[in-house]
Amino acid sequence: FLYTCSDGWADRYDVTEGYQNEAVGGITIKLQSPDVKWFDDYYLQLRPETNHRNPWFQEFWQHRFQCRLEGFPQENPKYNKTCTSQMTLRTQHVQDSKMGFVINAIYSMAYGLHNMQLSLCPGYVGLCDAMKPIDGRKLLESLMKTNFTGVSGDMILFDENGDSPGRYEIMNFKQMGKDYFDYINVGSWDNGELKMDDDEIWSEKSNIIRSVCSEPCEKGQIKVIRKGEVSCCWTCTPCKENEYVYDEYTCKACQLGSWPNEDLTGCDLIPVQYLRWGDPEPIAAVVFACLGLLATLFVTIIFIMYRDTPVVKSSSRELCYIILAGICLGYLCTFCLIAKPQQIYCYLQRIGIGLSPAMSYSALVTKTNRIARILAGSKKKICTKKPRFMSACAQLVIAFILICIQLGIIVALFIMEPPDIMHDYPSIREVYLICNTTNLGVVTPLGYNGLLILSCTFYAFKTRNVPANFNEAKYIAFTMYTTCIIWLAFVPIYFGSNYKIITMCFSVSLSATVALGCMFVPKVYIILAKPERNVRSAFTTSTVVRMHVGDGKSSSAASRSSSLVNLWKRRGSSGETLRYKGRRLAPPHKSEIECFTPKGSMGNGGRATMTSEESVCIPDCNRSESSREEKKVPVKEDALTVKKTGNCVSLIVPQQDCHLQDLLK
Repeated sequence: FLYTCSDGWADRYDVTEGYQNEAVGGITIKLQSPDVKWFDDYYLQLRPETNHRNPWFQEFWQHRFQCRLEGFPQENPKYNKTCTSQMTLRTQHVQDSKMGFVINAIYSMAYGLHNMQLSLCPGYVGLCDAMKPIDGRKLLESLMKTNFTGVSGDMILFDENGDSPGRYEIMNFKQMGKDYFDYINVGSWDNGELKMDDDEIWSEKSNIIRSVCSEPCEKGQIKVIRKGEVSCCWTCTPCKENEYVYDEYTCKACQLGSWPNEDLTGCDLIPVQYLRWGDPEPIAAVVFACLGLLATLFVTIIFIMYRDTPVVKSSSRELCYIILAGICLGYLCTFCLIAKPQQIYCYLQRIGIGLSPAMSYSALVTKTNRIARILAGSKKKICTKKPRFMSACAQLVIAFILICIQLGIIVALFIMEPPDIMHDYPSIREVYLICNTTNLGVVTPLGYNGLLILSCTFYAFKTRNVPANFNEAKYIAFTMYTTCIIWLAFVPIYFGSNYKIITMCFSVSLSATVALGCMFVPKVYIILAKPERNVRSAFTTSTVVRMHVGDGKSSSAASRSSSLVNLWKRRGSSGETLRYKGRRLAPPHKSEIECFTPKGSMGNGGRATMTSEESVCIPDCNRSESSREEKKVPVKEDALTVKKTGNCVSLIVPQQDCHLQDLLK
């Protein structure tokens, strides 16, 4: 390696003593200061006998020669050797290389005081009162303005920092012969200009020394200097993945949303990502939603065209329209979710995601609750009061109240967390443009929808074992079971992945598709493909109805009646010949009701016939066929009542579209 040294080394031989071979080739810097010849002429002729004006010269002489000046006032007894007249300062004398600077410094002070005296004491010899005491600030100002010719012939002046122009000589320590080494001048630095004699330094071109302690660091690396080592030796350490080289010793991390450039000298913004219409996942979601919208529109048109048919009327058509509107809104949510995030789309997303399921499941809750109450009332032997809130208007009001609760939740969240766009950073390398919907904004509306789903599922499970004419309840039950599975799968996928938007799109669309396919496709199939099943009789009570009149004391007769009824329910509709306890039974005429009345009420038993009228008469079965007289009582709209007129007991049924199915099992 090659030493490069400062002016502290300069051309001193004591520094290289004993290490000449190691120091060979070293480059040193020496302050440019020629020898002051006139100072040597003065200094070398000084002797203790003649130099009386300097009181410290005798002490200096004794220290210089390590001897005692006998007979002199400053005689120092610590030295044993006596100074002789043969001793001279010329012995081993080498003028200090900085002697010129010392002399120039003394001249600078002298010129500064002189200029200060001329300024403060014009026409006065010596110090005037203005210079007593000396003001250091004024003296400094005077020194800064000083300029004169120095002892080496150069101009001495000072810049605004108080520095004089730097002048240096560049020395090269070389081997001049066997065991002989010396410094030679190979260049200079004067007035900001460098002059070098490379041929003198590298006289042997083939043996140029490559002097490095550490190799230069590569791109993306910084220098790490170990504690206690010199600054020219370092270890190259690469910056981290998200850092750039701030300077040769420092790595600096890029701000969130930016990444180091190719040169690793700064940071560039990371391109913002968002779902685009041309990506595979959005294409699949949009196609799914479009097909769902077309299917929903088709079903809606069919329901409107056939709104007065039994299959539509028996399914609560008003609630069906609300369900279809919710399904349609669910499919439309896909387009708001996939569109480039903007504030208006953020509002529409939160409205659609919360409101579309609420519309569908609020109507379903209302419908399943109605079916459950009908079936609960049908278990009674005699219905004495019509269930409340069974009309279409009441059902709509209940559904709209449930929907308005969800709207209130959405509006409250709008106030608490106004929708807007934001940047999301799933990793330090990715930036996504999304709506600022928090977990609270997602969980709260979906939590309410989940409550509606659980309520629907509860009522659907409760009404799973219904008569054949209530098969819509079974479709609703299957819909809710499937919906629960979808939403149970949705929650961990949504909160555990980065594909929240696509997950939400498919979850909402799948839920809408399940509701559309399970609840409406069977009805459309009957309307279009099986019109013979789209008749009123398919949606009324079974042809055989078990009915008890009285206090229920005739248990054996009732048991026989129940057995017969069950036989007719299972096999009578096929026209087969049925046998009961060895007797051949024929199908009942019209819609006959087998009933048995206790003694004291209508005799030992009675037989009733349910005609197509709005009343059912139960005559005295003991009378002959020829003398039997049936009397009918007009139907009352407000309640189901039982009246006895003569020998006829009339069962009064309110006029309903579903006839007895809402009131009797």
